[in-house]
Amino acid sequence: MSHRPAGTGPLTVTFLIYPGVRLLGVTGPLDVFASANEFGGRYRVRTVSVDGADVTTSSGTRLSADLSVGDLRQAGDILVVPGGPEWDRPIRDGALLEAVRRLDGSARCTASLCTGAFLLAAAGLLDGRRAATHWRHARQLALRFPGVQVEPDSIFVKDGRMMTSAGASAGIDLSLALVEEHYGAEVARAVAREMVVFMQRPGGQSQLSVRARAPHTRQGMLRRVLDAVVESPDADHTLAAMARRAGVSARHISRLFSDEVGTTPARYVEQVRLEAAQAMLETCDDPMDVIARRTGFGSPESMRRAFVRNLGVTPGIVRAGFRTAGVDRAAAPETAGRSGVVVA
Repeated sequence: MSHRPAGTGPLTVTFLIYPGVRLLGVTGPLDVFASANEFGGRYRVRTVSVDGADVTTSSGTRLSADLSVGDLRQAGDILVVPGGPEWDRPIRDGALLEAVRRLDGSARCTASLCTGAFLLAAAGLLDGRRAATHWRHARQLALRFPGVQVEPDSIFVKDGRMMTSAGASAGIDLSLALVEEHYGAEVARAVAREMVVFMQRPGGQSQLSVRARAPHTRQGMLRRVLDAVVESPDADHTLAAMARRAGVSARHISRLFSDEVGTTPARYVEQVRLEAAQAMLETCDDPMDVIARRTGFGSPESMRRAFVRNLGVTPGIVRAGFRTAGVDRAAAPETAGRSGVVVA
């Protein structure tokens, strides 16, 4: 969907709610669309349950349904299927799966939030498609539904008319992306400023920090090498330098990275430097050449190529997005975690 032309009717957003759904997974994205109406957007938001009854969320809070699935002629423009802490019980609910299929059939775009991807997959809607979910459940989604191409580290993924996102806060990123697609970047920025959130994390951005993603290893020597890269990303971290630091051969350190970390030394170093550069772009006003030097990229052009290759955006866009979100620089160290960690 592209920007909505002036004078067209409102876009209908239908949230399918069910027992055990996560409250933030509903209210966060819902607030994005509701806030957009204050800045020129035109959304009509409604909640539906299978039978029209209220549902109890995973936190114990009750959510009201505006309609039952049977009351709807069509889902409208956007169907949103949130997730919850438990995914195995909803996918065994035949009535709920049938509701997902029925609503998807009449929606222009279907989006799942967090473990809502399991419902879409169980309904057969993600076969042959790329999809994201919370990092903790990504492996299970891939094992349970081998026809789905799971991207375990993405914030959100768009594949045709289907969109899937990671943890609950990533649903806000996905919703902001939809607002920008429908009504333009200025409206989306205004919503982000109003909600005091980053505008907006790229869909391909990592859910977790690089060091947190690295599997625990009993190899003390390898742990020291990994930590040294994080502590000083601007240091010499060539394969030869790592091997000297560890007191082993270059071939041995490469094999350890492959076996224990699941990546190459060069790839690990690049990811750490990328993360360090993102943090600096979000929390300080240093020039690009200073950031590139302090994070080990050497030059702004090398840093730019790494950003485009990994995130699909330039460092300038990352910095501009954080500034337009209206986040106070003095508070940035506390809020900057939104760029790396997703809490479901």
